[in-house]
Amino acid sequence: MPLFIDSDYIGEAGLSNLKYYKYSAIDKSPISRYILKPYWKWAVNLFPLWMAPNLITLCGLGFVIINLLCVIYWIPDLVGPGPSWLYYSFAAGLWLYSTFDNVDGSQARRTGTSSPLGELFDHGCDALNCSFGAIVQAAALGLGHSWYSAFFLILTTVPFYLSTWEEYHTGTLYLGYINGPTEGLLLACGSMVLSGIFGPQFWTKDLRDLYGSSVPSFIPEGSSYADIVVVAMSALVIFTQPLSLYNVYKMKKQQNQSFVAVFPQFFSVLIYWICGYFWLASPYSYIFEDQHLILFVLTLGIVFGRIATKIILAHVTKMPFPMYTVMILPLFVGALLINIPVIFKR
Repeated sequence: MPLFIDSDYIGEAGLSNLKYYKYSAIDKSPISRYILKPYWKWAVNLFPLWMAPNLITLCGLGFVIINLLCVIYWIPDLVGPGPSWLYYSFAAGLWLYSTFDNVDGSQARRTGTSSPLGELFDHGCDALNCSFGAIVQAAALGLGHSWYSAFFLILTTVPFYLSTWEEYHTGTLYLGYINGPTEGLLLACGSMVLSGIFGPQFWTKDLRDLYGSSVPSFIPEGSSYADIVVVAMSALVIFTQPLSLYNVYKMKKQQNQSFVAVFPQFFSVLIYWICGYFWLASPYSYIFEDQHLILFVLTLGIVFGRIATKIILAHVTKMPFPMYTVMILPLFVGALLINIPVIFKR
């Protein structure tokens, strides 16, 4: 497959490094190894040989985009409830996205069309899906335009960034025994199915209204299933992502390089997360009040997609780590402007 990349953008050195690129991935999940991989091996045979792997990737992303459009049309307040079939379609769309996302690589090997462009396109779509999926998940749980809904974007972008950063340094995409693309996705699909059965209001009801005194005392007053989901997903991120740091630490130790020297590489994404928070947290922000969170998250998603794809491009071309993207500047300016009244009020 020809690779059309502007040589002025990555330079001649980057183009010459493409011939050294080799995709490497490790997935330790037992569910992926013993259940999903046989399924993916079967599923790839459903695609004709003439179908390009990148087309499969794009079609997979299309299912999530359809989910997103359904949210915008039927559940713009992210509360609902929408028709029960809609929540089943969310689960189906996410499952098909995952299937297509895992089949495209097999199709590339099957047709002999593997290329660096394939990884760049594949991971670029995954980066965009962080924001698309966060919106759909928030709507499925009936969380509304709230901090919980915004927090889902953090829960998707943090592990994705760390995995992409890790792959840049180690050359291998590593997924642990429990990981987001496998167990996290299954939990997300399961929650969407439950919303179809019981309705999204199931997630936001007070547990003590449902079960009374049988609720354990260590669970705070007013807690709901949505709180449990957010805590569980946060725990999954907190306990699995330090492995990315450790793997990079080991690699830098083998290379006799300083691990501390890579910390400035988090500057760009930290500014991204901080600006998003301060824009939402300002008392002069109307994103939650006027229900503009969908547009805001999609905007953040585009910026994150740019951050992630620059790292992936640097990885496949073996170029220096991209420390900055100009797309963060509007986000920074917006966060600054919305907080100027707070500063001067003091």
